[in-house]
Amino acid sequence: MKPGHGEVVLAEGDLDVAADEQRLVDEFRAQLDQGMWAAVPQTAASGRREARMVKAFDEIPRDAERVIFFPRAAGGA
Repeated sequence: MKPGHGEVVLAEGDLDVAADEQRLVDEFRAQLDQGMWAAVPQTAASGRREARMVKAFDEIPRDAERVIFFPRAAGGA
């Protein structure tokens, strides 16, 4: 994370510790319940950086360093 680039740590934990995992699941669910979308950053085989959308905590790879939450686009009917 780079200071001053708008990144905020919402939760950190160890998935091998039950209490930490539950806290991470709860925070993930809270963000989705607030209308946020979630994506996991990854690097493609070509070296290009991209992100994969996730809708459930169990879709996040265990080796993921972070999950990025962002608001849905406004507008539409």
